[in-house]
Amino acid sequence: MDLLAKIRTIPTEPGVYLYKNAEGEVIYVGKAKNLRSRVSSYFHEGRWEDSKTGTLVREAADVDYIVVANNKEALALENNLIKQRKPRFNILLRDDKTYPYVKLTLSERWPRVYVTRRLRKDGSAYYGPYFPANLAYRIVDLIHRNFLIPSCKVDLTRFHPRPCLQYYIKRCLGPCVENLTEADIYQEAVRDVKLFLEGRPTDLSKSLHARMEQAAADQEYERAARYRDLISTVEQLQERQRIASAEGDDADVFGYHYENGMLAVNLFHMRGGRVVDRREFFWEDLPEFVTDQMAGMDHVRTAAPGCPGERSSPDGVSTGNLEEGSRASLGADGQECPSPHEHEPGDQFHPGEFFSALLTQLYIGQPYVPRNLYIPVDFEDRESLEDLLSDQIANSGGHGARVHILVPQRGDKRALLDLAGTNAKQSYDQRFRVLKPNARKIQEELQDVLGLPDLPKRIECFDISHIQGAETVASMVVWEDGAMKKSDYRKFIIRTVEGVDDFASMREVVTRRYKRIQQEEKAMPSLVLIDGGLGQLHAAAEALEALEIINQPLAAIAKREEILYVYGQEKDPIALDHHSPVLHLIQLIRDEAHRFAVTFHRKRRQIRDRSTELREIPGIGESTTRRLLEHFGSVQAVKQADEAALSSVVTRIQAESIKNHFRK
Repeated sequence: MDLLAKIRTIPTEPGVYLYKNAEGEVIYVGKAKNLRSRVSSYFHEGRWEDSKTGTLVREAADVDYIVVANNKEALALENNLIKQRKPRFNILLRDDKTYPYVKLTLSERWPRVYVTRRLRKDGSAYYGPYFPANLAYRIVDLIHRNFLIPSCKVDLTRFHPRPCLQYYIKRCLGPCVENLTEADIYQEAVRDVKLFLEGRPTDLSKSLHARMEQAAADQEYERAARYRDLISTVEQLQERQRIASAEGDDADVFGYHYENGMLAVNLFHMRGGRVVDRREFFWEDLPEFVTDQMAGMDHVRTAAPGCPGERSSPDGVSTGNLEEGSRASLGADGQECPSPHEHEPGDQFHPGEFFSALLTQLYIGQPYVPRNLYIPVDFEDRESLEDLLSDQIANSGGHGARVHILVPQRGDKRALLDLAGTNAKQSYDQRFRVLKPNARKIQEELQDVLGLPDLPKRIECFDISHIQGAETVASMVVWEDGAMKKSDYRKFIIRTVEGVDDFASMREVVTRRYKRIQQEEKAMPSLVLIDGGLGQLHAAAEALEALEIINQPLAAIAKREEILYVYGQEKDPIALDHHSPVLHLIQLIRDEAHRFAVTFHRKRRQIRDRSTELREIPGIGESTTRRLLEHFGSVQAVKQADEAALSSVVTRIQAESIKNHFRK
């Protein structure tokens, strides 16, 4: 059955359709209230003039469909299929910044608490996301200080001979060493952390009060004092949360800028009535939302009051039916209503369709969705998406209120949209007009991308260089406060490894470097960066663990793929956009380490090659050869020197041997 004949057999019910190419690869996923009508519309004569549709139809060799009960189910299914199949004609959500969660590893015998940016079905409990990103690290630090639950990467399936520094500074109960803590005491601390992260401070306070009174009755006054301090911390945090919740509702505000086929989107996160963080998204190719008609829009122009195609609530928030791309018309007051878009010759960008796809991918399946989403344009499935997100929050035991997707037209909320749009324009210029980004901004983005606990001030990067295992050397270069610090560069000659073994070489050099740092009692760098893949990363991690250095930020960059691996999150490699200033910084440091290692290796090889002939002379050893080459500069100069010149560096007998050798 050919494609057109198959389309005529598709039912008229709501569902999801999947276009496939000749190889059976899914190239586009879409949803529809009427499957047959939507799928057949791609083959109408006028649609072939649309570049995106024409290309899609030419490549499509087959179509599959899935029938669902209603439009809400179609939205959810479309989102899942896009994330699974990643069709190239669909919008794919890519950004350099994801917000962190706090992860409590309840599936482990000794649960630990981590900051993570990936949600997994691994039996752990996840809390968040947290805005700004460093809030998650502050919460984990508070848990370390008060509840003594660790976040180290030490293997807790076995006992170790002695605890690390975290135990001695009273930030860990010490489950890594036998008899340092009891299982029931540890589980009690885990239950307290769970209550704390679930936002149940009243229950936690009651439990702590009861335990404090019991400890006092048992005359365990130190333990009672610890419970007292915990109660004080919990009550202070509870009071801050009350103040924040009284200031206003949570909302996400979107703005965008489209130009020359490229798009920048800014997302402002408002929590408790305050803007707490900003997120950026970028796309360079949007075939799904661009047609070869009148031009793209850079900004959405607000229609005058009374213009058709718009209904506004009393507070100036549009409630739908905003016709995108409509021609100018007359409003109720007789004045001409402008088009919602500013047109220029070229491609036309369809922001409504874009925001429908963006919001679907951003929020469906997420544990938390803010009560209000403010967007610059309306779209067809807005009400269905509102229903779906509201049901999602209710089913997960969330805030219980309905999620509203709103299009503000005036007032404070419109001002927020305009602010987000202005920032999107600045983001566009920063990314696509290749402006030099602010150094501190790059540091902040690097902290977010790699999940570093503090702003990175010093990065030490290692690389190994050899040819088939010969003359293996290593380099360490240093980036500090925005610039390469050449005075701190170090060279290493690998001593304990024979043959080709990059992993063992990396283990040796990292051990030597940070053993010396420990002996000199110097501070560790903000980040240890490894030039290599997972093997080199784990070799460096083993070296640090052997030195009992834990919780040291450690990452590697793979050469060909330019993928970042963060130690502890190896299953979730980070693929940064090739425009990302963070990637450019990491590449700069990596390339400098490679250059420094290769230069040192080349110099060692030259010395080895030059010294070969001199070492063949009887009575001339390695140290004598080195003295001769340092003094004369080359073997050729040694050949041309007379006995008197040679005798100034070596003995008279050695000088005669050298002259006799070269005469032959």
